[in-house]
Amino acid sequence: MSDKQPENPLHGVTLERLLEELVAEYGWAELGRIIDIRCFNNDPSIKSSLTFLRKTPWARKQVEELYLVKKED
Repeated sequence: MSDKQPENPLHGVTLERLLEELVAEYGWAELGRIIDIRCFNNDPSIKSSLTFLRKTPWARKQVEELYLVKKED
């Protein structure tokens, strides 16, 4: 079985790296406006956001989709 995922654009990108790039691009305030979740709007940090996103599939999906849109630009 191969661990390669040529069709997966997120292959090899950690959630932490993805989030750090989004924060660098948009900042916490804009990121919280785009995706309205508490961990982006109230005392945001990478650590608290990672904890939330790892436990909340719908929020993680929104963050991943935003990352992919950003990468297309």
